[in-house]
Amino acid sequence: MMTNPTLWNYDLDDACYRVRLMASLSGVTLDLRSVDAFPGNEHLGDEMLALNPLGRLPVLEHGALTLCQTEAILLHLARIGPRGAAFVPSDDAGAARMRDWLFFGARDLAAPSQARAVAMLGAAGDAGALNHAARHGLRLLEDHMTAQGFRGQGFVAGARATVADIALFPAFALCRDFNLDHDAFPALRLWARRVRQLDGFITMPGIPDYH
Repeated sequence: MMTNPTLWNYDLDDACYRVRLMASLSGVTLDLRSVDAFPGNEHLGDEMLALNPLGRLPVLEHGALTLCQTEAILLHLARIGPRGAAFVPSDDAGAARMRDWLFFGARDLAAPSQARAVAMLGAAGDAGALNHAARHGLRLLEDHMTAQGFRGQGFVAGARATVADIALFPAFALCRDFNLDHDAFPALRLWARRVRQLDGFITMPGIPDYH
């Protein structure tokens, strides 16, 4: 019998939170290994670099498998979890839309995570440029969710939450950490409320309770 997946985790890292959230929603129990990423920089130490030469979190170990890309970890947890199948569309078009938004989150919506790291964790970066890029990316997501509302679909890839929603959620939910006001994104506020209502939802510091 395979043991629980091990997550090398820093509680305030938004990517690690994505993994913890996906695991909880999917019904997967994680063994957490704490990493002092700030201020200790343990993710840059020899032990962590042996697991992930890119020197970043999260890292998931599951038996002989080691995964270092957040999106791949989320999909793996959805695949192995007893409730995870609900987060992966069974139809080809729905699965393609889910992957499209996963790639959007990884590439086009990377700025919110970077802006938050600069504001809260002392990471290097141009705060002004990152905030501008974060606002632009979230505006694109806001416009999409507004259109989804007109279609009667409450989540990014359709009527039900998918792995893409879990991947994208922290980018908006934590944006107050770098002084981006949620009131400018009413469709995203409604979407975030729906995500919070999912069975198994867990939170982290900085995520507001939407009413």
